[in-house]
Order: sequence, then C-alpha cells, then structure tokens
Amino acid sequence: MRLLKFSMTGNHKYIAGVDEAGRGALAGPVIAAAVIMEEPFEIRGLTDSKKLSRSQRERLAPILKEKCLAWSIGVGSVQEIDEINILKSTLQAMKRAVESLLIRPDEVVVDGSQLPAIDMPAEAIVKGDLLVPIISAASVLAKVTRDQMMRGYADDYPQYGFEKNVGYGTAFHLKALSLYGISPIHRLSFSPVAAANQQKLFESSPWVLFIWEFTLNIRFPTA
Repeated sequence: MRLLKFSMTGNHKYIAGVDEAGRGALAGPVIAAAVIMEEPFEIRGLTDSKKLSRSQRERLAPILKEKCLAWSIGVGSVQEIDEINILKSTLQAMKRAVESLLIRPDEVVVDGSQLPAIDMPAEAIVKGDLLVPIISAASVLAKVTRDQMMRGYADDYPQYGFEKNVGYGTAFHLKALSLYGISPIHRLSFSPVAAANQQKLFESSPWVLFIWEFTLNIRFPTA
C-alpha cells in the first residue's frame, strides 16, 4: 500500500480519496464516494472493493464511516449517462462527491487516469483503489452504497436479478434482457441494452406481427 505524503509546505492537511462504482454496469447509476481520513491510517482488511466479498465490504463500510473525518456520495443518473456518456457522468459524480464533503479537502486523490473538474490540487492514480488506503476506503463506500441501491431496484424489476448482478452484464442478466426487454434503469447508450431494445421494438412492430400471422395462415399445397 502507498502512504500519501503531505506537501513540503505543510499546508495540505485534509486529503480526500475518491473512487466510483458501477461504471461498467448495464443498469443503474454510477456512484462516486469521497472520503477524508487522518493520514496515515490503517484499517485491517481494507483494500480495493473488487477484491473483497460482499460480507467483507459490508463489515468495513460502517467502520470507515465511524472513523473518517468526512464522507459523501455523488450520483451520475442513468439519464445523464445516456446523455453525456459514462466517462463524463463518472467524473461529474466524483465532482459532486468532493463538493458535498462537509470538510473542504486541501488535496484530492482519485482512482484512475482522469480527474474531475475540481478547484483544488488533485492527482489521478492508476490502481489507486489497490495502492492508496484512502482511495480503497472510497472504493468500499461507493460499492456498498451502489449495491444496496441496486438491491432496492430488484424489488421493482425482479426479472433481471439485480439483487445478485447489481446491474452488470451476467449471462442471466443478458438472457433476461432478450426475454423481457429493458427497464427504465437500463443504460441505452450501452450496446447490449441498445441491441435488446431494438430486438423488442422489432418484435412488437405491427408489420412483424402481420407477417407472422400471414405466414401461419398460408396453406401449402400437398403432393
């Protein structure tokens, strides 16, 4: 793990870690979390949320919330994702998370290679969720928050298995898309969703139904 160093001037007191969850999902919003902890800190078992089980993440989340100086969540809606694309919506969610912190950070570290448009010193760190504890903390909070949200959506749209796949493109989810079409929380800008939507539109076309009924009523001559 990488320990953050304060600037040589000593002015950087509060460092916020930022990460997202749900960027690659086919359904649901993208969620970003921002967290400020006193550096250096150590919480046993903390690492990239993708390397943790659900039970491990859910054990860590309340510990992080209790021990942190501040934390916040930013959301990129499905509508925004489809309008401006997933990358821009992710960066907007990160910006919202940082700007919602009750403590203004002096410096921000973000997982990945790109930074949100924020008016404070910031650094993008590839694999930061694995290397930097404060980003790992944000990773866990973003993932737990989004998973809980998607399990709530599973009550409204039970056919897609959101309680298990949390919107990602599993075989079960893709099969459900082909059978039932899309839901209001699916991302039309993602190709598997767009393809499933086009398929359902085609199948429900009056001309398709007419041709199908006409074919069924044809009487073929017998030899």
